[in-house]
Amino acid sequence: MNADTLTPLSWTARRRLIGAWFRDRGQFARKMLPRTCPVCGFHGSFISVGKPSRWDARCLNCGCRERHRLTWLWMTEGGGNRLEGKRILHFAPEKVWMKQMRGNKLYETADLLQKGVTHKVDITRIPLPDASYDVVMAHHVLEHIDDDQTAMRELFRLLKPGGTGVFSVPVNTSRQETYENPAITDPDLRVAHFSAPDHKRYYGLDFANKLAAVGFTVTTFRMPPDQEVQYGLLRDEWIYIAAKPAG
Repeated sequence: MNADTLTPLSWTARRRLIGAWFRDRGQFARKMLPRTCPVCGFHGSFISVGKPSRWDARCLNCGCRERHRLTWLWMTEGGGNRLEGKRILHFAPEKVWMKQMRGNKLYETADLLQKGVTHKVDITRIPLPDASYDVVMAHHVLEHIDDDQTAMRELFRLLKPGGTGVFSVPVNTSRQETYENPAITDPDLRVAHFSAPDHKRYYGLDFANKLAAVGFTVTTFRMPPDQEVQYGLLRDEWIYIAAKPAG
């Protein structure tokens, strides 16, 4: 490593590095390419996360994962900040986002089970007024919800006209249609069918159509292949930018 180009490791980064060594030593058995974190500016090796282990996924410095970095790149595209001055409601907020938004009085959080959120609510029955927010965010939430279409309608309802939803879900890019089967309730079977014990479905490429069915106008955001490598992003992941029509 070249000390002139790589970010010095803080104690937190060193602790994460040691933890990664004990969780999955295999990731250190090959050359680890330096990546750049757009969230915190760290430049150096990323570490694995998840079970099974996903290499080069987590920033050593701030702890963000691929979808967090991709959302940050969308937010700051063109050098500005799309979320500045916006009232935001974030479902199942990740620690990295809560840290970045600390002190922002326009940023609110929501979840049914997570501690420390602004609103402890069921995403399918949200006791908040219509058209209250400029932005709603939900990363890897909807695959956990029994009635995802009702949840989507609630997210749409909460947005002001012209507002924006920022969503991501696990997508099987080889399938057009979402695969779900409510009869599958055993956790081990859910892992086999939907990739996690608490997932209710595996979305296909029709996820955008599902958002459109409740009223959203949907586009996707991803980075060019070389920048996916630079920022340590997944090759088969994008975020859905869902706009509520202005009128």
